[in-house]
Amino acid sequence: MQGVEKYGGSWYNLLMRRKDREVTDEAAVREILAACRTCRVAMISDGMPYVVPLSYGWELEGGVLTLHFHSAAEGRKIDALAADGRVCFEISREGELYSDAPCNTGYRYSSVLGFGRAEFVTDPAEKCASLGALMLHHTGRRPEFTPRQADTVCVFRIVSSDFTAKRR
Repeated sequence: MQGVEKYGGSWYNLLMRRKDREVTDEAAVREILAACRTCRVAMISDGMPYVVPLSYGWELEGGVLTLHFHSAAEGRKIDALAADGRVCFEISREGELYSDAPCNTGYRYSSVLGFGRAEFVTDPAEKCASLGALMLHHTGRRPEFTPRQADTVCVFRIVSSDFTAKRR
């Protein structure tokens, strides 16, 4: 299966149980990605699950989602990703409460959930492009970065074709 890795002896793919909430239109997925501000990236650190909330930039073309991140060049997250780049990511936005009835309480929401592999970006031009995607998402502008500026941070990306979007 394309985009699906074997984890712990079973195949995990993101088959949506609630097909009535699945978002498959790429334009609608783009709306969710544009509206959200934080991506939670789950990884393994010292044999234990570890999740961090991160600002992100994104590109979505032909069913392939690329998420861009920047970080300090050292720390637990960088060590974990260097040891094992497999990740799960979640991006979501909560809306208003739709019911407060017992056993039927919930919020409206939209989300993107997926699997991928984190890869460090070392090429100066690619780092500048990733930083530009991040800034575009958060400010609406894509400033030009110099290689010297890009050299001050660690940049990594997650490329995934194994993701789903959901909305209620």
